[in-house]
Amino acid sequence: MTAQTAAARAAGLMAIEAQQFLESLRDDQRQLAEWRFPSDEERRRWYYTPTDHGGLPLASMRPAQQRLAMKLVATGLSRPGYVTVSTIIGLENVLDELEGWKVDWGRERGRDPGLYYLRVFGDPASKGPWSWRFGGHHVSVHHLVVGGEVRASTPLFFGADPASSTLLGPQPLRPLAAVEDLARELLHALDRPDRSRAIISPVAPADLVGGNRPRLAPGDAPPPLADIWRGRFAGALGEQADSTQQRFEAEAGLTSQHYDAVRFTDEPKGVSAATMTASQQQLLRGLLDVYLRRIPDGLAELEREKYTGERLGALWFAWAGGIDRGEGHYYRVQGPGLLVEYDNTQRGANHVHSVWRDPEGDFGDDFLRRHYSLHH
Repeated sequence: MTAQTAAARAAGLMAIEAQQFLESLRDDQRQLAEWRFPSDEERRRWYYTPTDHGGLPLASMRPAQQRLAMKLVATGLSRPGYVTVSTIIGLENVLDELEGWKVDWGRERGRDPGLYYLRVFGDPASKGPWSWRFGGHHVSVHHLVVGGEVRASTPLFFGADPASSTLLGPQPLRPLAAVEDLARELLHALDRPDRSRAIISPVAPADLVGGNRPRLAPGDAPPPLADIWRGRFAGALGEQADSTQQRFEAEAGLTSQHYDAVRFTDEPKGVSAATMTASQQQLLRGLLDVYLRRIPDGLAELEREKYTGERLGALWFAWAGGIDRGEGHYYRVQGPGLLVEYDNTQRGANHVHSVWRDPEGDFGDDFLRRHYSLHH
């Protein structure tokens, strides 16, 4: 399948399901679910906290509408990606029980599998650009369609809390096991000097360094917990968020020096893939695939082709925190057009955040600039 064919096929499926979803809605529902394109300020908003992600929530849909919504979501994910998202949504019930059914975040139920939001920007039946996003706690999916082809699929965020849960039988439920285990395997596969270069801080940050910023910049450090919600928390909830972060940082021994060590810089930190052995590069390739293969197979192959041969050698791998299972840790893979971030520090290192981003092209910003310059 050619690149153009794969991108066009995915866009066609998305357009069909988006139209069917929108046509099923009442007028009041459609006001939440469908916005004009580009609506850039809103379109570039994204979250991974249990906040209002913007759009029509599953809880406000009839069952048949929920099915149509999930059919659209499935067109933007691979089969394993869709299963993972469905599992993450189901973890809201597990998390509610784990927290004693008490967390509310200022609403009737704080951990709610009905609060996953879908919004379409533009008209999927037209020839103009359009996009859609789906998100809720620990899920954020974005796709941009221009000229009948999918042109961007980032940021793409998966998280899991708890990251590991007991099941009947010997094996736990670990929806994001691969993004943890493969990275640790790569770290341990490095020789001692390279491993020392890869570990940029002995203590991991409290969260993703990029947070949910729409654009990344040199010097960025993890934003405060209270800032990664729609509308910064105030009053008692704001105090709760701030105190939670302060307590975590104190328990972990996080200092300003540790945050400085993980800040973004123009020059990637850690160890270069160009200096890795073939077997180490294969582990890095496998780790990257787990992120890229979240999207439909044809689109994932297009992304994989960007990081082959010498282009794989342009990537850098950095780690922070403990190196053994159960210790708080963070890593990132950074290079041209790519940023992968992962953090597992909260709840006793049983709370995973992971994201695939394109610092130059999230939300298709780079492609849209070129498109508008040629056609306007």
